[in-house]
Amino acid sequence: MRPSVQIKGIREGLLVTLGEGYWPDVQTALLEEIAQKADFFKGARLILDVENHILNAATLGKLRDLLSDHHLSLWAVLSHSPTTQQTAQTLGLATRIHQPRPEEAAPALPSEFEGSEALLLRRTLRSGSRVEHSGHVTVIGDVNPGAEIIAGGDVVVWGRLRGLVHAGADGDPEAVVCALDLSPTQLRIAGQIAIAPAPRSQPRPEMARLRDGQVVAEPWSLPGQE
Repeated sequence: MRPSVQIKGIREGLLVTLGEGYWPDVQTALLEEIAQKADFFKGARLILDVENHILNAATLGKLRDLLSDHHLSLWAVLSHSPTTQQTAQTLGLATRIHQPRPEEAAPALPSEFEGSEALLLRRTLRSGSRVEHSGHVTVIGDVNPGAEIIAGGDVVVWGRLRGLVHAGADGDPEAVVCALDLSPTQLRIAGQIAIAPAPRSQPRPEMARLRDGQVVAEPWSLPGQE
């Protein structure tokens, strides 16, 4: 039986849980899953939950190199094994998730209205930029490929959205993503992930939201202008 590979989108990236089995077979199953879904995994940051597997530095280092060959970044390794945890820490990998990250993060802003905390950025986010905020995020400018936005609420881009965006990162299924040109490399809402759509010759304002458990894009317009 082929070892199981389960994938879930979370705040920090893609959480990939690897089932039991002979480790070489488990590693092969993971790499086959990545190869079969290359567009989905493209440029992703991975958190691997290896459960009870006991991995030494050579084994985990080899896996990191193989993932790098697929243009994937291994960020964290979760494990029930103290040996594997120590190995991951030695290689500079995180062993826990849901930790606050400092890169361009902003604290929640006090407000008398629930859900109104928002971060406004008047600039273009270039490759390598990462914005993480517990509330809504609005960008007046473009979000270039290689840039990331992680928001607890909605994400609104008054420009071209071509990077990675995760709205409702704390699990809010009502969150939406709006952009004048909605062409992200990867789009997530709560725990659902959508593969980037094909580029359009004439972009139009669109809103992405969850409908029946799937991420769908629809025209973004003011009420009465549909």
